[in-house]
Amino acid sequence: MSPVNRRTVLTAALGAAAVSSTPLVTGLGAAKAHATSKGDKYKTNTLMYKDLSGQEGIQYARRYRRHELFDNERGGRPPYHRTTVMALHGGAIEKGTSELCLGIAGYHPGTLEPLFPGEPVYDYWMFEGLRLPSMNLGSNRELHVTAKNCDDHVAIAMATSSLNVLSLHGCKAEQAGVRSGQDPKVVVVGGLNAAFKKLLHEELGAAGFKTVDGDDFPDLAGVDPDNPCNRTVLRKGGQLELTTELRESFFGTDTLAGRADSTKPEFKAFAGACRKAIARLETGADQVIL
Repeated sequence: MSPVNRRTVLTAALGAAAVSSTPLVTGLGAAKAHATSKGDKYKTNTLMYKDLSGQEGIQYARRYRRHELFDNERGGRPPYHRTTVMALHGGAIEKGTSELCLGIAGYHPGTLEPLFPGEPVYDYWMFEGLRLPSMNLGSNRELHVTAKNCDDHVAIAMATSSLNVLSLHGCKAEQAGVRSGQDPKVVVVGGLNAAFKKLLHEELGAAGFKTVDGDDFPDLAGVDPDNPCNRTVLRKGGQLELTTELRESFFGTDTLAGRADSTKPEFKAFAGACRKAIARLETGADQVIL
C-alpha cells in the first residue's frame, strides 16, 4: 500500500462504513488491552517503525505537542515544563486513551480548542493504532509495545525532561479485580510517585469515579523504572489504567473516527479531576529544577 495522508484513509473508511452501516472499529479492529509484553509482536517502537516503514499515517500515527519556551536571559532560572500527558497505546489499541490524553492536556480532542479555557495546558505525546477491519492489515494489538520497552525518541525526550508524567492506558475489568455483578467502570492508579497517586485517588474519587490501587495489581502498577511515566526528572510519575467499560462511557460514538467529537460530560469530569490532581502536585516542594 503506497503512503497516503491519514485523513484520506479515514475519510475513505468513513465512506465505506456509511455504505455498509457497520461501525469503523469492531471486534476485529479494536484490540484487547494488554498490560505486559506477553504477546507483543514488536519488542520496541524502533523495531515496529522499521518493519512498517512508510506506513505512518496509514497503520499508525504519532502525535505530540511541546509548548514553546524561550529564555535569553543569562541570569535567573529558565522556564521549564512540569507535566507531560502520554497515551502509549492510543487510537484503536486501547480505545479512548488518545482522546483522554488531549483532554487532560487541556484540548478538545476533536477541535484542539481549549477544553478548559483560561487554565494551563500541558505537553502531550501519543502513539495511535489506525488499522481498520476494511484494511485487512491485521489487528491493532500487533501495534502494542509494552510501556517499559517504549523507545520512541520524542516520547523519551519529553518524559525525561518533565518533572511529572501522567500516562494513560486501558485494561479489562477482570484485570482490575472486578468480579461478576460489580460495576466494571474502574480506574487503576499506579506509578512510582506516591504523592501523585494519592492526589489522583482523591480527585477522581471526589468526581465520582471508582479507583483502586495499582499496588494490588502488579501487571497494572506502572512501577517499572523504564516505564516512561517514571522516566522523569524526579524518576517517578503517575499511570492510570481505565477499564474498557469506563472508557466506553465517555463517548456517544465509540469508534476510532467518532470518539473525538462525541465526548460526554463524564469525559470532561474525568479529565478535569486529573487536571486538579496535576495542579495540586505542581505546588509541591519537589517541583523545582535547580
